[in-house]
Amino acid sequence: MKVPDDEKYQHVVKMDWDYSVYGKVEEELPWNMPPARGKSVRLTTFEDANLYHDYTTGRAAMGMLHLMNGTVIDYFSKRQLTVETATYGSEFVAARAGTEQQMDWRYTLRMMGVAIDGPSWMFGDNKSVRDQANVPHATLSKRHNALAFHQVREAIAAGVIIFNHIPGAENPADVLTKFLPHVTAMKHLRELLFSAKGESVTTGGE
Repeated sequence: MKVPDDEKYQHVVKMDWDYSVYGKVEEELPWNMPPARGKSVRLTTFEDANLYHDYTTGRAAMGMLHLMNGTVIDYFSKRQLTVETATYGSEFVAARAGTEQQMDWRYTLRMMGVAIDGPSWMFGDNKSVRDQANVPHATLSKRHNALAFHQVREAIAAGVIIFNHIPGAENPADVLTKFLPHVTAMKHLRELLFSAKGESVTTGGE
């Protein structure tokens, strides 16, 4: 029998896999959160990892850039705790850390009475990690990689985040993980800190 290879079929397979593994998983909301006031906000995260960043220990560096309605509100840059031998492993550890931080931001904002506009958006520049997290296929042998996969996969199944791919040259989280040339670094910083008119987003050009 020929298996249809279209987006509708893949979506059905993914939903069946989610339900068989995680059940009817949903985002857990604080029971004592105050009623939301004002306009809702959209949360976005850019994540990245740099394999073999530390030549002494062989560990990778990971970075997360968190935005609220397009404005940077937090960043995170840290050396990973495990030695990874492939970019896939270091990128999945970074995706897991970004997912956990997004869940923390969603909880914090809700406890402040801020409404969240649907799932958070997370972007990473490793397409294999993105595809694996959205439509899983392979078996992971390393336990910490498998746990990182399930952390991200469960958040996607619960509607907490939407994980998308972004080309590496367009990922602003690169400034937190790599030693970039001045031209490349300033390109990312201008897009984050300045408007189309060249005015500062935070100061209005003053």
